[in-house]
Amino acid sequence: MHCSRMISPYYKSSDHAFNLLCGDSFELLPQFAFKFDMIFADPPYFLSSGGISVQSGKVVCVDKGDWDKSMSQEDINAFNMRWLTLCREKLKDNGTIWISGTYHNIFSVANCLTQLGYKILNVITWAKTNPPPNISCRYFTYSTEFIIWARRSAKVAHYYNYELMKHINDDKQMTDVWRLPAIAPWEKTCGKHPTQKPLGLLSRIIMASTKPGAWILDPFAGSSTTGIAANLLGRRFLGIEREAEFAAISKARRIELSRVENFGSFRRKIPDIMKADVTQMDCFASHEPLPIEKLPFLEDIVSDTEECATELSAGKPQRFGRKRL
Repeated sequence: MHCSRMISPYYKSSDHAFNLLCGDSFELLPQFAFKFDMIFADPPYFLSSGGISVQSGKVVCVDKGDWDKSMSQEDINAFNMRWLTLCREKLKDNGTIWISGTYHNIFSVANCLTQLGYKILNVITWAKTNPPPNISCRYFTYSTEFIIWARRSAKVAHYYNYELMKHINDDKQMTDVWRLPAIAPWEKTCGKHPTQKPLGLLSRIIMASTKPGAWILDPFAGSSTTGIAANLLGRRFLGIEREAEFAAISKARRIELSRVENFGSFRRKIPDIMKADVTQMDCFASHEPLPIEKLPFLEDIVSDTEECATELSAGKPQRFGRKRL
Protein backbone atom coordinates (compact mmCIF):
# COMPACT_ATOMS: atom_id res chain seq x y z
CA MET A 1 0.00 0.00 0.00
CA HIS A 2 1.35 3.43 -0.96
CA CYS A 3 0.42 6.73 0.66
CA SER A 4 -1.03 9.94 -0.73
CA ARG A 5 1.13 12.01 -3.09
CA MET A 6 0.12 15.34 -1.51
CA ILE A 7 2.80 17.34 0.32
CA SER A 8 1.21 17.39 3.74
CA PRO A 9 2.66 15.91 6.90
CA TYR A 10 1.74 12.35 7.68
CA TYR A 11 2.88 13.24 11.19
CA LYS A 12 4.68 16.15 12.86
CA SER A 13 5.65 16.73 16.46
CA SER A 14 4.36 19.89 18.11
CA ASP A 15 7.88 21.34 18.37
CA HIS A 16 8.40 20.78 14.60
CA ALA A 17 11.52 18.69 15.31
CA PHE A 18 10.09 15.52 13.74
CA ASN A 19 8.31 15.70 10.39
CA LEU A 20 7.23 12.74 8.31
CA LEU A 21 5.91 12.66 4.77
CA CYS A 22 4.29 9.56 3.33
CA GLY A 23 5.00 9.35 -0.37
CA ASP A 24 7.67 8.82 -3.01
CA SER A 25 10.92 10.79 -2.60
CA PHE A 26 11.28 11.03 -6.37
CA GLU A 27 7.99 12.94 -6.48
CA LEU A 28 8.27 14.92 -3.24
CA LEU A 29 11.89 16.12 -3.20
CA PRO A 30 11.57 18.30 -6.35
CA GLN A 31 8.58 20.11 -4.82
CA PHE A 32 10.45 22.13 -2.20
CA ALA A 33 13.70 24.09 -1.93
CA PHE A 34 14.59 23.62 1.74
CA LYS A 35 18.28 22.82 2.39
CA PHE A 36 19.53 20.31 4.97
CA ASP A 37 22.73 20.05 7.01
CA MET A 38 22.92 16.27 6.68
CA ILE A 39 21.25 13.42 4.85
CA PHE A 40 21.21 9.79 5.89
CA ALA A 41 19.98 7.36 3.26
CA ASP A 42 19.42 3.63 3.53
CA PRO A 43 18.32 2.93 -0.05
CA PRO A 44 17.24 -0.46 -1.39
CA TYR A 45 20.14 -2.91 -1.57
CA PHE A 46 18.42 -4.95 -4.33
CA LEU A 47 19.22 -8.26 -2.67
CA SER A 48 15.74 -9.78 -2.28
CA SER A 49 16.04 -12.81 -4.52
CA GLY A 50 14.73 -15.70 -2.42
CA GLY A 51 17.65 -16.07 0.00
CA ILE A 52 17.31 -17.46 3.53
CA SER A 53 18.74 -16.65 6.94
CA VAL A 54 18.19 -17.38 10.63
CA GLN A 55 16.15 -15.14 12.95
CA SER A 56 15.37 -16.09 16.54
CA GLY A 57 16.52 -19.62 15.81
CA LYS A 58 14.24 -20.08 12.80
CA VAL A 59 15.09 -20.29 9.09
CA VAL A 60 13.34 -17.41 7.31
CA CYS A 61 13.24 -15.90 3.84
CA VAL A 62 15.25 -12.67 3.68
CA ASP A 63 13.16 -11.02 0.95
CA LYS A 64 12.31 -7.51 2.18
CA GLY A 65 9.58 -6.57 -0.29
CA ASP A 66 8.97 -5.58 -3.89
CA TRP A 67 10.95 -2.36 -3.31
CA ASP A 68 14.12 -4.45 -2.73
CA LYS A 69 13.85 -6.94 -5.61
CA SER A 70 16.99 -7.60 -7.62
CA MET A 71 17.50 -5.45 -10.74
CA SER A 72 20.02 -5.26 -13.55
CA GLN A 73 23.19 -3.30 -12.88
CA GLU A 74 22.08 -0.68 -15.39
CA ASP A 75 18.79 -0.18 -13.54
CA ILE A 76 20.54 0.00 -10.17
CA ASN A 77 22.94 2.65 -11.49
CA ALA A 78 20.08 4.70 -12.95
CA PHE A 79 18.13 4.49 -9.67
CA ASN A 80 21.12 5.60 -7.59
CA MET A 81 22.02 8.41 -9.97
CA ARG A 82 18.47 9.74 -9.83
CA TRP A 83 18.01 9.90 -6.06
CA LEU A 84 21.55 11.10 -5.38
CA THR A 85 21.01 13.96 -7.85
CA LEU A 86 17.86 15.00 -6.00
CA CYS A 87 19.58 14.76 -2.62
CA ARG A 88 22.55 16.87 -3.70
CA GLU A 89 20.11 19.66 -4.51
CA LYS A 90 18.74 19.42 -0.95
CA LEU A 91 22.11 19.72 0.84
CA LYS A 92 23.59 22.97 2.08
CA ASP A 93 26.92 23.85 0.49
CA ASN A 94 28.79 22.45 3.51
CA GLY A 95 26.36 19.55 4.02
CA THR A 96 27.23 15.87 4.09
CA ILE A 97 25.46 12.66 3.19
CA TRP A 98 25.77 9.14 4.62
CA ILE A 99 24.63 6.14 2.55
CA SER A 100 24.49 2.57 3.83
CA GLY A 101 24.78 -0.53 1.69
CA THR A 102 26.36 -3.88 0.96
CA TYR A 103 28.34 -5.07 -2.04
CA HIS A 104 25.02 -5.36 -3.90
CA ASN A 105 24.68 -1.58 -4.23
CA ILE A 106 27.53 0.29 -2.56
CA PHE A 107 29.93 0.29 -5.53
CA SER A 108 27.23 1.77 -7.73
CA VAL A 109 26.55 4.43 -5.08
CA ALA A 110 30.24 5.35 -4.87
CA ASN A 111 30.54 5.72 -8.64
CA CYS A 112 27.44 7.89 -8.80
CA LEU A 113 28.69 10.12 -5.98
CA THR A 114 31.94 10.73 -7.84
CA GLN A 115 30.21 11.45 -11.14
CA LEU A 116 27.85 13.95 -9.49
CA GLY A 117 30.63 15.98 -7.86
CA TYR A 118 30.38 14.81 -4.28
CA LYS A 119 33.65 14.25 -2.39
CA ILE A 120 33.85 10.89 -0.60
CA LEU A 121 35.31 11.39 2.89
CA ASN A 122 35.22 7.89 4.37
CA VAL A 123 33.82 4.44 3.79
CA ILE A 124 32.80 3.13 7.20
CA THR A 125 32.76 -0.62 7.76
CA TRP A 126 30.05 -1.47 10.26
CA ALA A 127 31.17 -4.79 11.77
CA LYS A 128 28.13 -6.25 13.51
CA THR A 129 28.91 -7.83 16.85
CA ASN A 130 25.85 -10.10 16.64
CA PRO A 131 25.36 -11.12 12.98
CA PRO A 132 22.98 -13.94 12.01
CA PRO A 133 24.71 -17.28 11.39
CA ASN A 134 25.66 -18.57 7.96
CA ILE A 135 23.44 -21.64 7.66
CA SER A 136 24.87 -22.82 4.32
CA CYS A 137 28.42 -23.19 5.73
CA ARG A 138 29.79 -22.63 2.22
CA TYR A 139 31.38 -19.20 2.74
CA PHE A 140 32.32 -16.69 5.45
CA THR A 141 29.49 -15.32 7.58
CA TYR A 142 28.16 -11.97 6.36
CA SER A 143 28.72 -9.59 9.25
CA THR A 144 29.37 -6.16 7.74
CA GLU A 145 27.67 -3.30 5.99
CA PHE A 146 29.31 -0.25 4.47
CA ILE A 147 28.42 3.39 5.03
CA ILE A 148 29.81 6.02 2.67
CA TRP A 149 30.28 9.51 4.09
CA ALA A 150 30.56 12.25 1.46
CA ARG A 151 30.22 16.00 1.31
CA ARG A 152 28.29 17.97 -1.29
CA SER A 153 31.28 19.76 -2.74
CA ALA A 154 34.98 19.02 -2.99
CA LYS A 155 35.86 22.66 -2.29
CA VAL A 156 33.63 23.48 0.70
CA ALA A 157 34.73 22.29 4.14
CA HIS A 158 32.46 19.99 6.15
CA TYR A 159 31.81 19.68 9.89
CA TYR A 160 33.39 16.83 11.85
CA ASN A 161 33.38 16.60 15.66
CA TYR A 162 36.81 15.00 15.91
CA GLU A 163 37.23 15.55 19.65
CA LEU A 164 33.92 13.92 20.53
CA MET A 165 34.58 10.88 18.34
CA LYS A 166 38.00 10.50 19.94
CA HIS A 167 36.50 10.77 23.42
CA ILE A 168 33.85 8.10 22.91
CA ASN A 169 36.57 5.84 21.46
CA ASP A 170 38.52 5.83 24.77
CA ASP A 171 40.59 8.86 23.78
CA LYS A 172 41.98 7.24 20.65
CA GLN A 173 41.38 8.34 17.09
CA MET A 174 38.25 6.66 15.81
CA THR A 175 38.90 4.47 12.79
CA ASP A 176 36.60 3.68 9.89
CA VAL A 177 35.74 0.25 11.36
CA TRP A 178 32.83 0.47 13.82
CA ARG A 179 32.00 -2.55 15.95
CA LEU A 180 28.38 -2.08 16.91
CA PRO A 181 25.46 -4.49 17.47
CA ALA A 182 22.37 -4.76 15.29
CA ILE A 183 19.05 -3.53 16.67
CA ALA A 184 18.06 -4.59 20.18
CA PRO A 185 14.59 -5.80 21.25
CA TRP A 186 13.77 -2.47 22.92
CA GLU A 187 14.07 -0.77 19.53
CA LYS A 188 11.29 -2.95 18.05
CA THR A 189 8.46 -2.26 20.53
CA CYS A 190 6.40 -0.42 17.91
CA GLY A 191 7.11 -2.89 15.12
CA LYS A 192 10.16 -3.56 12.98
CA HIS A 193 11.30 -2.55 9.53
CA PRO A 194 13.16 -5.39 7.72
CA THR A 195 16.29 -3.26 7.25
CA GLN A 196 16.04 -1.20 10.45
CA LYS A 197 19.31 0.30 11.64
CA PRO A 198 20.22 0.53 15.35
CA LEU A 199 19.93 3.82 17.20
CA GLY A 200 23.55 3.47 18.31
CA LEU A 201 24.74 3.60 14.70
CA LEU A 202 22.66 6.64 13.75
CA SER A 203 23.56 8.44 16.97
CA ARG A 204 27.26 8.17 16.19
CA ILE A 205 26.75 9.39 12.64
CA ILE A 206 24.69 12.39 13.74
CA MET A 207 27.02 13.40 16.58
CA ALA A 208 30.04 13.12 14.28
CA SER A 209 28.75 15.32 11.48
CA THR A 210 26.16 17.82 12.79
CA LYS A 211 25.70 20.49 15.43
CA PRO A 212 22.66 20.92 17.71
CA GLY A 213 19.62 22.19 15.85
CA ALA A 214 20.77 20.80 12.50
CA TRP A 215 18.16 19.72 9.95
CA ILE A 216 18.51 16.10 8.82
CA LEU A 217 16.77 14.47 5.85
CA ASP A 218 16.12 10.76 5.33
CA PRO A 219 14.61 10.07 1.88
CA PHE A 220 14.06 6.36 2.63
CA ALA A 221 12.91 6.78 6.22
CA GLY A 222 11.61 3.27 6.92
CA SER A 223 10.74 3.22 10.62
CA SER A 224 12.55 6.57 11.14
CA THR A 225 15.52 5.49 13.23
CA THR A 226 17.26 8.57 11.81
CA GLY A 227 14.51 10.82 13.18
CA ILE A 228 14.42 9.18 16.61
CA ALA A 229 18.21 9.49 16.94
CA ALA A 230 18.07 13.09 15.68
CA ASN A 231 15.53 14.09 18.32
CA LEU A 232 17.41 12.28 21.09
CA LEU A 233 20.39 14.47 20.16
CA GLY A 234 18.65 17.84 19.75
CA ARG A 235 18.52 17.81 15.93
CA ARG A 236 15.52 18.26 13.60
CA PHE A 237 14.25 15.77 11.08
CA LEU A 238 12.32 15.33 7.87
CA GLY A 239 11.67 11.78 6.75
CA ILE A 240 10.02 10.53 3.58
CA GLU A 241 8.60 7.01 3.53
CA ARG A 242 6.63 5.44 0.68
CA GLU A 243 4.99 2.57 2.54
CA ALA A 244 2.08 3.39 4.88
CA GLU A 245 2.92 0.40 7.10
CA PHE A 246 6.36 1.79 7.92
CA ALA A 247 5.16 5.38 8.22
CA ALA A 248 2.76 4.16 10.91
CA ILE A 249 5.65 2.53 12.80
CA SER A 250 7.59 5.81 12.55
CA LYS A 251 4.72 7.77 14.04
CA ALA A 252 4.30 5.26 16.86
CA ARG A 253 8.03 5.40 17.65
CA ARG A 254 8.02 9.20 17.88
CA ILE A 255 4.96 9.19 20.13
CA GLU A 256 6.70 6.56 22.27
CA LEU A 257 9.74 8.85 22.52
CA SER A 258 7.57 11.77 23.68
CA ARG A 259 7.09 10.12 27.06
CA VAL A 260 9.64 11.59 29.45
CA GLU A 261 10.61 8.23 30.94
CA ASN A 262 11.30 6.78 27.48
CA PHE A 263 13.40 9.73 26.37
CA GLY A 264 15.80 9.31 29.27
CA SER A 265 15.76 5.53 29.08
CA PHE A 266 16.61 5.47 25.38
CA ARG A 267 19.56 7.81 25.87
CA ARG A 268 20.92 5.69 28.71
CA LYS A 269 20.86 2.59 26.49
CA ILE A 270 23.14 4.16 23.85
CA PRO A 271 26.77 4.03 25.04
CA ASP A 272 28.03 6.82 22.76
CA ILE A 273 25.42 9.25 24.12
CA MET A 274 26.29 8.43 27.71
CA LYS A 275 30.01 8.96 27.05
CA ALA A 276 29.36 12.23 25.22
CA ASP A 277 27.03 13.44 27.98
CA VAL A 278 29.91 13.45 30.45
CA THR A 279 32.31 15.78 28.63
CA GLN A 280 30.59 17.54 25.73
CA MET A 281 27.04 18.43 26.75
CA ASP A 282 26.91 21.17 24.13
CA CYS A 283 26.83 18.50 21.42
CA PHE A 284 23.17 17.92 22.37
CA ALA A 285 21.75 21.42 22.79
CA SER A 286 22.52 25.02 21.88
CA HIS A 287 23.57 27.43 24.59
CA GLU A 288 20.50 29.49 23.72
CA PRO A 289 17.01 28.11 22.94
CA LEU A 290 16.58 27.54 19.23
CA PRO A 291 13.68 29.25 17.46
CA ILE A 292 10.76 27.01 16.63
CA GLU A 293 11.05 26.56 12.87
CA LYS A 294 8.49 25.08 10.54
CA LEU A 295 9.29 23.49 7.22
CA PRO A 296 7.62 26.07 4.97
CA PHE A 297 6.27 23.59 2.44
CA LEU A 298 4.23 21.52 4.92
CA GLU A 299 0.51 22.07 5.35
CA ASP A 300 -0.74 22.11 8.93
CA ILE A 301 -3.40 19.42 8.78
CA VAL A 302 -3.31 19.04 12.58
CA SER A 303 -3.40 22.14 14.73
CA ASP A 304 -0.51 22.74 17.12
CA THR A 305 -2.95 23.06 19.99
CA GLU A 306 -4.54 19.67 19.34
CA GLU A 307 -1.21 17.87 18.88
CA CYS A 308 0.43 19.57 21.84
CA ALA A 309 -2.41 18.43 24.07
CA THR A 310 -2.03 14.89 22.77
CA GLU A 311 1.72 14.79 23.40
CA LEU A 312 1.51 16.49 26.80
CA SER A 313 -0.98 13.86 27.93
CA ALA A 314 1.68 11.27 27.08
CA GLY A 315 4.33 13.10 29.13
CA LYS A 316 6.26 15.00 26.43
CA PRO A 317 9.83 16.14 27.25
CA GLN A 318 10.48 19.89 27.56
CA ARG A 319 10.47 21.95 24.38
CA PHE A 320 13.03 21.19 21.69
CA GLY A 321 16.23 23.20 21.72
CA ARG A 322 16.61 23.58 25.46
CA LYS A 323 19.04 21.52 27.49
CA ARG A 324 17.50 18.44 29.01
CA LEU A 325 18.69 17.04 32.32
